[in-house]
This record gives sequence, C-alpha cells and structure tokens, in this order.
Amino acid sequence: MSQPAQVSVEQFDGPAAARAEAGFRLVYAEAFAEPPYDETETDVAAAFRRFRSQTRKATFRGALASASDGEPVGMAYGYPLGPQTGWWDQLTVPVPDEMRREDGRRTFGLMELAVRAAWRRQGIARRLHDAVLYGTEAERVLLNVHPDSKAAMAAYRAWGYRKVGDARPWAGADLHNVMLLSLEPTATTR
Repeated sequence: MSQPAQVSVEQFDGPAAARAEAGFRLVYAEAFAEPPYDETETDVAAAFRRFRSQTRKATFRGALASASDGEPVGMAYGYPLGPQTGWWDQLTVPVPDEMRREDGRRTFGLMELAVRAAWRRQGIARRLHDAVLYGTEAERVLLNVHPDSKAAMAAYRAWGYRKVGDARPWAGADLHNVMLLSLEPTATTR
C-alpha cells in the first residue's frame, strides 16, 4: 500500500465481537499464517473455539480496524485475568507471588493483536492496542509474543512493555516472551 488509507477502529464488547467473528478471524488467519507462527486452518479453528468462549466473558474487550470499504485490516482482544488464571503457571521460571497475584481487575490479558500485512506500519496496531485498553481500570497489561516476531517485539518495547519471563503458552508451543506494561492512572482513576 503506497499511502495510508482511511482506517476506522471500532470497540466491541463480547456479544458484539462474537457477531463480528468473521472479521476477527480473517485478520487472525492471514496474520498468523506467516512465520514465525505458521498457523494452519486447524490452528485457526482452535483459536476461534477459544475466541467464542472468551467473548462470553463479561469483561471481554475487542477492537476491529476496518478500511473505508469495510474490509477488516486489524484486530485486538483480551480481558482482565481472574484469580484462577493459568497464565503465570506457563512461565519456565516462576515469578514472585506478588507479581502473579490476580483479582479480576489488576491485569488485562491481551490475547491477540494483529494487522494484515498490507496495512502494517501505519500506526494501526497502536490504535487497536489503545482502543482495547481504553477505559480499563487495570494496573497493567500482560501478553505473550513470539521472540522471532521482530516487528511485534520492537513495537511492544517502544510502547513500554518489558520482558518478565519466558513461557510455552500451550502444549507444543515455541517459547514465547512474556511481556508486561504498567499502566499510568488516568485522570478519572486518580
């Protein structure tokens, strides 16, 4: 794409995201088919079985970026981690109990963030990130990223994330970097 096109970002709660699943899925399937992820249609199907379950959470938040013609170009979604989350259990080296303490509000788990190849390097990922976090009362954001995804790693570092460990987020997964972003309190939460 030679010049940035007009892109809008829409926020979704769980039920609305479930109705917009096709757009989320299209972006996910294209973005994660590339190395280092190399996801197959079977992987995408599994991811969207999880997506359907995740959208049923009352605290689910999603964002979908679309071109002016309505074509989905990027997506992000996640939700606050509950006290029983297994996220911290996946780390190869345990972290202190205070870091892993969750109460359903403290940490927003950013499950996915992706932009289709033709639309990258236009600030869309940052807009999606900010949209999905807008108004959250979480103190921090947690995510996993494949270390060979150099562009994603660079973006997360530039946005203030720091690596807190390594994890295999699912059986057979490559080792991923676990990254944490501390959120500044907003004027409405001070």
